[in-house]
Amino acid sequence: MQELSVDVAIVGTGTAGMAAYRAARQHTERVLAIESGPYGTTCARVGCMPSKLLIAAAEAAHAVQQAAGFGVRVQGAQVDGRAVMQRVRSERDRFVGFVTESVDAWPDAHRLRGHARFVAPGVLEVDGQKRIRAGRIVIATGSEPQIDPAWRTTLGDRLLTQDALFDWQDLPESVLVLGTGVIALELAQALHRLGVRVRLIGRSQRVGPLTDPALQALGRDILGAELPLSLGLPQPALRREGDAVVLSLDGREERFEWVLAATGRRPRLQGLGLAHGGLPLDAHGVPQFDRHTGQVGAHPVFIAGDATAELQLLHEAADEGRIAGDNAGRWPDLRVRPRRAPLAVVFSDPQIAMVGRSHAELLQAGVAFETGRVSFADQGRSRVMRKNQGALHLYADRQDGRLLGAEMIGPAAEHLGHLLAWSVQRGDTVQQMLDSPFYHPVVEEGLRTALRDLQRLLRLPPPPVEHCLDCGT
Repeated sequence: MQELSVDVAIVGTGTAGMAAYRAARQHTERVLAIESGPYGTTCARVGCMPSKLLIAAAEAAHAVQQAAGFGVRVQGAQVDGRAVMQRVRSERDRFVGFVTESVDAWPDAHRLRGHARFVAPGVLEVDGQKRIRAGRIVIATGSEPQIDPAWRTTLGDRLLTQDALFDWQDLPESVLVLGTGVIALELAQALHRLGVRVRLIGRSQRVGPLTDPALQALGRDILGAELPLSLGLPQPALRREGDAVVLSLDGREERFEWVLAATGRRPRLQGLGLAHGGLPLDAHGVPQFDRHTGQVGAHPVFIAGDATAELQLLHEAADEGRIAGDNAGRWPDLRVRPRRAPLAVVFSDPQIAMVGRSHAELLQAGVAFETGRVSFADQGRSRVMRKNQGALHLYADRQDGRLLGAEMIGPAAEHLGHLLAWSVQRGDTVQQMLDSPFYHPVVEEGLRTALRDLQRLLRLPPPPVEHCLDCGT
């Protein structure tokens, strides 16, 4: 068996692995990146980018369908499913190409194809043919769809995940979506707006990531008004009949062409032989690590990205990869790196944003906070665009007025979420935020309304009132 010796071995070349490689290489050229699957990140190949391509097509179709509300009559519009999926695949492949070109540019000696597993602390074996002795190891193996094994047994090839959906040649007639989380909401709504008959099945009563009870209820109402939702069904009654799947629900049966399992993703750690690495693992078999250094226990092993089972988001994976790779490269001179304010966005319509500490996290921590609220139902710019649905809740420290977090379902949440995340990270107070400029007429004026509500609850002196007599905001 061939043996190699390196300073840093990185298992996985997704977003986290690529960031770890670049960071480690700042300290040593004896770096080896090992990949068992195709190059190209989860985001580019099966995640963020292809899903947003599908959503963009759905938004175009929906705009045509809603044009009459503006007095614009559209006739003869139709969705060409083959053309939609052709653009999704073509643009997806373009994004993947950018990633693979980056990896292909690495020196040949820095790349190895094959499945790596621990055989001893600091020792990896690749496909039973090569043994890698590494001074430090970075685990960046990413994630994979989490599927109930019973569904596979019952549904066979009629069950698919988002990983397979984007290879469709055409849009199907019907899809049953199992799950009501981020992936399920985005894909189900997009397919629905493109003319696919859709139903969502949820294990619990929750829809999306919102933890604020009032916003969670509002989200169920808004999304449920457009999408057929069946909640509180941990084990839906499904059976296979030929090339169809039959759902039995409330005494009736509904047939679907496909079932999309969108019940979350889990770290891809199976077959990695973590027990042979002597690493401390939690109850789910995930290495226990310091999120500010990436280090696993006291070992010269680091972990980053979706493999941590924490925040499965591209920007978090990139940050974690950079932290883990840098510390692996400079070992044993570890550096503690501050983490950015949490920010997550759901590209449903209306969009959902989670910023900083959530309502549930603040309650669990026993933090004394106030909640500022605004509804977008009558917000000026939102009504102009016919996007006047949803609400924003801001959470501020009762003692010093600092913004702690926010939850939102409403228009332009992807943009408001960034403004709020920046304020949380800077430690802005409600007063400092109100002292910032607000243009008119913009959706951000809704943020100002929520800040004023917080100011009142915190009993802060009010700023000069700027009131729009034209639109009531």
